[in-house]
Amino acid sequence: MRGPDVPAKPLDARALAALAANPGCERRAILDGAGVDKARLAGALGAPSGFGQSQFALTRGNAFEAKVKADGGAELLRLVHARLDPGAEPPEGAAVPDLTAQGPEGRTARTALALREATQAGGWTLLDHPMLALDVAGSLAFLEPDAVVVHPDGSWSVVEIKSFPMLDGSADPAKVGAAARQSAVYVLALEEVAARLDPAPRVRHRVLLVCPKDFSNLPAGSAVDVRKQRAVTARQLARLTRIEEIADALPEGLCFGPDRDAEELTAAVEAVPAAYAPDCLSACELAFHCRERSRESGAVTRLGRPLRAELGGLTTVEEVLAAARGLSGDPNDPAVAALRRAAALRAEALADAGAPADAEAAVCP
Repeated sequence: MRGPDVPAKPLDARALAALAANPGCERRAILDGAGVDKARLAGALGAPSGFGQSQFALTRGNAFEAKVKADGGAELLRLVHARLDPGAEPPEGAAVPDLTAQGPEGRTARTALALREATQAGGWTLLDHPMLALDVAGSLAFLEPDAVVVHPDGSWSVVEIKSFPMLDGSADPAKVGAAARQSAVYVLALEEVAARLDPAPRVRHRVLLVCPKDFSNLPAGSAVDVRKQRAVTARQLARLTRIEEIADALPEGLCFGPDRDAEELTAAVEAVPAAYAPDCLSACELAFHCRERSRESGAVTRLGRPLRAELGGLTTVEEVLAAARGLSGDPNDPAVAALRRAAALRAEALADAGAPADAEAAVCP
C-alpha cells in the first residue's frame, strides 16, 4: 500500500495516542498500519501540514535529555527517588544495562531480558531508551520511551522527558495532557512485558515528567498519574477495527506511493473513510486535507465532536439548517426541537431589534 521500495514509517507512542483518541478514523488506522509517511502523503496531495516539531525544538529537546541523563542518569534517578519513591534507599550506583541489539525485535527482546534481570537483582536500574512492543489492531508497534526505571522493590516506572518549561512547579496543561497520553501507551506496553513474568512486577501508574525548570536548563520533575489516560487508551485501542478488516474492504491494488500523481493519490485516500474533527489539526499530518473535504461535504464533525454528539442523526450542515427552518426533521427529535426553538428565539430577538432574521446565521454563526 505504501508503494514499492518505500520503507515503513514505524508507529510511535504519540501516533498511538492520537489514533486511540479518534478510533473511528479508518483512514488513519490503515495508513499507520501500513507504515505510510502521512507528512509526505499530505505534501503530495497539495495540503502539507505544519504538524510536528521544528528542527530547533528537536535539537533543544535532545540537548536537554542528554543533560538529564548525564553521569549515568544520576540526576534523573534522583528525581525518580524524590517524586515517585522517596521511601526507598537512595539511587547510588544504579545499573545502566546495555540494550543494544539488532533491529527492533532484537531490542525488544533485549529490553525484556534486562527488565527481568533488574527485577530479580533488586536495587535501582535505569533503562535508557528501551524498546517495547504493543499489538494495535493486528499491527505490531515498536515503542521507545525516554527511560524506564526499575525500583528496589521490583516495580517499574516510565520517565518522559520534555523540553517545554515547568514554571513555578507547573507546565502547560495541554502539553502535560499530551505527555500523559503518550506515557499511558508506554505503561500499557510495559504491562504486557510484566504479564509474561512470574510473579508479574508492578507497573506504576504514576510516571515522572521531567522538564526544564522555569527559564533555565535545569531539570525539574513532577509525578503524573496516568490511570485515567491508560484506561481510556486501552479501551479505545481495543475498539479499533483490525487492519485486515479495513484492508479487505478497500479496492484491489490501492496504493499510497509518493510517486503517484496527485489525482490518483486523492482517489486512493478518499477510498478510505475518515472521521475528521478539529482535534486532528494538532495530531495528524493529513488534517488539512481532511478538513477541506469535510467542508466540501458539509459534515458537522468539522465543528467539533461535542456539537456532533448534540445533533444526533443530523450529520450535515444542510440537514441542520433544514431542521431549524422546519423544512425537515422529526419534531419529536430533541435535537430538531432544540434547533427550531433556538431559531425562533433568535428570529424574535432580531425582530425586536429591527434586523432581518437568518436561520443559517442562527445555526452556524
